[in-house]
Amino acid sequence: MKLAILASLLASASAFAPASTVTGARTSSALSAEKSPSLPFLPYPENLKGYVGDVGFDPLGISNYVPMYYLREAELKHARMCMLAWTGWVAVDSGMRVIPVPEGLEGVTARTAHDAAVAQGGMAKIFFFIAALEMTSWLGISAMLQGSGRAPGDFGFGTKFLEGKSEEAQNAMKLKELKNGRLAMMAFGGVVTQSVLNDSGFPYTSM
Repeated sequence: MKLAILASLLASASAFAPASTVTGARTSSALSAEKSPSLPFLPYPENLKGYVGDVGFDPLGISNYVPMYYLREAELKHARMCMLAWTGWVAVDSGMRVIPVPEGLEGVTARTAHDAAVAQGGMAKIFFFIAALEMTSWLGISAMLQGSGRAPGDFGFGTKFLEGKSEEAQNAMKLKELKNGRLAMMAFGGVVTQSVLNDSGFPYTSM
């Protein structure tokens, strides 16, 4: 009877030993894992490695579920749009106009242009023009996702600035575009917010 009880106790104790070892190993592995340079409290997002402009920033782990080619394509598209959008917004509020100004759009500001263009009918034309561009661009993006070898954001426009340059020099140019684009995304959100809150033109300070 005593032997049976002793054997039962030893078996129960040994049952917990492997679990403790595994847990300890996992904890040690998690602590020693490479950390993100921009968010040191999070692990390094492995799928970002090798991409120009990588600073380890992916707090939601989106790169674990969405192809990196598509994510870089989306980042470049938004970056380029916001660089143009910021320039256009400030240009309008600085008094610049395309002559002749369409009827119904006289005296508009960047903030009031949307509603005026909807009423005037110009916004519908802009919508269909952008829709056509989006559908055309998707052909290249779809081919890229299927392994065509197309680089994200490459529409054959401006590539002459990369011709004859080393890979290092090309990556430096690409990094400049990314950094300016990332800044523009923040800047466009800021300029729209300031314009609406202060109801004033450039430089959007309170009156």
